[in-house]
Amino acid sequence: MKLVVQRVTSASVEVEGEIVGEIEDGMMALVGFGENDTSREADYLAGKLAKLRIFQDENGRMDKSVMDIGGKLLLVPQFTLYAHTKKNRPSFHKALSPDKATELFDYFSEKCKEFVEVETGQFGAFMKVNLLNNGPVTILLEKEFE
Repeated sequence: MKLVVQRVTSASVEVEGEIVGEIEDGMMALVGFGENDTSREADYLAGKLAKLRIFQDENGRMDKSVMDIGGKLLLVPQFTLYAHTKKNRPSFHKALSPDKATELFDYFSEKCKEFVEVETGQFGAFMKVNLLNNGPVTILLEKEFE
């Protein structure tokens, strides 16, 4: 499982001209699932994401989490995080199948809601993602259990 996490001032996802998810101060995460991912990875990364201290404290140090600042999460499904790029045309054979990935994305979103308010993109849709990166701060989180 892979997450590309960005600290944002604002972020939104649009599908067919309609905003389906939108947040102000918080984090936007592109979320990808590999062929062997299960709820175990989702459980681990939901907690890790919510507790990731990438927001500034009163001394200007990154020492606060999205929970600490009362921020929100915008989760955007992104199977292309598992692109294999040995050749010029990416292949996605390491990505989890769409039906299983949809279930796991929904599960992951619900786990994140145990910590903070969550908005999401729409799995399988063509999405326009807008964000104002705050920093910029971008972090890659990955977890694969053997």
